[in-house]
Amino acid sequence: MSEHKAAIAWHRETPDFAYETFNRDHDWTFDAGITVRASSAPEYCGGISCVDPEEAFVASLASCHMLTFLALASKKRILVDRYEDEAVGILDKNEEGRLAVTKVTLRPRVVFSGENPPGPDERRRLHERAHLACFIANSVKTEVLVEPRE
Repeated sequence: MSEHKAAIAWHRETPDFAYETFNRDHDWTFDAGITVRASSAPEYCGGISCVDPEEAFVASLASCHMLTFLALASKKRILVDRYEDEAVGILDKNEEGRLAVTKVTLRPRVVFSGENPPGPDERRRLHERAHLACFIANSVKTEVLVEPRE
């Protein structure tokens, strides 16, 4: 087991606390000392130059899938040169009628080299295994689709 922490800090920068005008920008600080400026999505009065929680959620799923995929490929001695993803999350109403990120589609593009690059079936199986083993995907109710771009 392991423990993972994030410190969140916000303070009011506006004279009032009206919904339309209060500041949403805040900091996420992680154990390595890295600080990320975050806010709500621009559609919810957030700062456009900040990461919003919905984007971070999508990035978390995409990153976990990638890291799991790379680990599996490495253990099979499959040489990966590059991995890119253009993941998209959909904010919509869930079955209970509440707003939620209901679907995240991962669109990884992986470049292989070496003597035995995997064929289409093995690449598909690697993505399936990565999805099943991804810690973050296993932690959420969101539908996560993996659509590799070859």
